[in-house]
Amino acid sequence: MKSKEPAYYNCPINEWPEDDRPREKMMKLGAFRLSYSELLAILIRTGAGGTSALDIARLLISKSGGLFNLSKMDYREILGLKIKGIGKAKAVTIAAAMQLARCIESEQKRSEDKIVKSSDDVAKIYGPKLRDLKKEKFMVVLLASNNKIIKDKIVTEGTINSSVITPREVFHEAIGALAAAVILIHNHPSGNDRPSREDIKITKKMVAAGRHMDIPVLDHILIADKKYTSFADEGLLN
Repeated sequence: MKSKEPAYYNCPINEWPEDDRPREKMMKLGAFRLSYSELLAILIRTGAGGTSALDIARLLISKSGGLFNLSKMDYREILGLKIKGIGKAKAVTIAAAMQLARCIESEQKRSEDKIVKSSDDVAKIYGPKLRDLKKEKFMVVLLASNNKIIKDKIVTEGTINSSVITPREVFHEAIGALAAAVILIHNHPSGNDRPSREDIKITKKMVAAGRHMDIPVLDHILIADKKYTSFADEGLLN
């Protein structure tokens, strides 16, 4: 049986008892004691038209299909849910919070595994950053001689093809950073983890250029949702 909510839940949150307000509750008890809806309500901050921020948060989770689905939405998709009280500013705030969560996951792996030893290491570091993006991005990761990550850089975004991505763009950063090797990474927003002909064509061109400049391409990682394909593991670098 669903418990009946207190009558004051129909009032603005600032009129609730202090212990029931999400922000005050978090400060007193800690974030782990709050529900997903209460945490979202803190981001949403204010209600609209007699609806509290907590009610809006609950509706947002319901209409998006759950917190995981919400985490993959950009601000336009959140606006597309057409929830009263969620305008551009709040949609951007929510999308930014979700992106921060992905960055934290990625940075945690990077701090633990600064030296990459396998394609799985690379996918764990960069998968969280690239897996939910709506556009393709092509990135180069620069490595020292011990395979320690020096830095990474997004070379281009949008439709990826060999006429757009040139060795000059990819290896410019590598030369400047005195990198010993590079790893290429790009994502497939479609979720298809199989390399296209264009992906293979680009990879061959970069491998040839790297061989000429003595900066080998160690791998090309294709990120697709929570899956990945390693060109090195698949024997596609030769």
